Amino acid sequence: MTETTVGIGPGAQTLPGDPGSTDMVLNIGPQHPSTHGVLRLRLVLDGERITTAEPVIGYMHRGAEKLFEARDYRQIVMLANRHDWLSAFANELGVVLAVERMLGMEVPERAVWLRTLLAELNRVLNHLMFLGSYPLELGGITPIFHSFNGREELQHVLEEASGGRMHYMFNRVGGLKEDLPAGWLGRVRRAVGTVRGQLPVFEELVLGNEIFRGRTAGVGVLSRAHVQAYGVSGPIARASGVDFDLRRDEPYLAYGELQDVLKVATRQEGDCLARFECLLEQTANALDLADACLDRLDAMAPGPVNLRLPKVLKAPEGETYAWTENPLGLNGYYLVSRGEKTPWRLKLRSASFNNVQALTELLPGTLVADMVAILGSMFFVVGDIDK
Repeated sequence: MTETTVGIGPGAQTLPGDPGSTDMVLNIGPQHPSTHGVLRLRLVLDGERITTAEPVIGYMHRGAEKLFEARDYRQIVMLANRHDWLSAFANELGVVLAVERMLGMEVPERAVWLRTLLAELNRVLNHLMFLGSYPLELGGITPIFHSFNGREELQHVLEEASGGRMHYMFNRVGGLKEDLPAGWLGRVRRAVGTVRGQLPVFEELVLGNEIFRGRTAGVGVLSRAHVQAYGVSGPIARASGVDFDLRRDEPYLAYGELQDVLKVATRQEGDCLARFECLLEQTANALDLADACLDRLDAMAPGPVNLRLPKVLKAPEGETYAWTENPLGLNGYYLVSRGEKTPWRLKLRSASFNNVQALTELLPGTLVADMVAILGSMFFVVGDIDK
């Protein structure tokens, strides 16, 4: 029997069989292979075609779920803020909604509408990152400059309100940290208008580019059955024809009153191009939702944005599950309380953790040259996986 040695040094592997027919084992990463975080892919190749793919995670694991158990209900907001660093406000929101549900707490109306506005602005910030970086990963550098211009417009107003550019720490149990600066709503409206004016760039420069379409159309097709089997959610699931969005199907915050504005973007193709199109369409709709929230807040009389809480906040004994439609998909917190000031258990169900598992179905049968196109179209953040 002949053997083939793949690689050099301590990581080399000796495989049985003829050198001309032996599959090659290739490790991609864990040095950030166009995946917005540190991920390793263990591929088995037959020539230039991938036969099996195994995502290997854990390189940046921070043990957030165990840290939740050692922090009180005010402090865990900071930890939740960081697992998907592109969706910080949405992450905070899920935690405080779970705690408020345990406490049977109703937050002021003004806080509800402000949370809805800020959640949609955070959605746009998240999507702009991927709308710019995905073409960059396929060789097109121009779109990322446009996307970052839009991100800066929104980050300026969010920083003015919260003091943070990425980690806002603006949610509190019972509402928001504080009311907004004078004239802030008008500045948000102008920022939203600026970003909306930049979206045609992605329609024309990216979707209208024959090279981009050639690299993405029909590539990395994810079936509806695999979406359901792996628990894939968000724009990736909707690009495969799974028409599900918590904001419409199980409304929270003020989404129940925004059904005439909310439009759920779906496609049937399930390929890389469909995922990008869903992301772009969802970005435009998030801007429409932000405008609707601004209209409502302009017409609303001044009022409180939070509730007064006791010095030591304890959730009653019991359990609850709160989930939200985060920018990348379903984000849920399963909270178990023993009546103490810290959670007994706080289990995080993150969108990226489920979405990345689908790579084991997507990559086999594709060419190595298409691997980056497929990876980039899955729109995951590795901190959301290694939570």
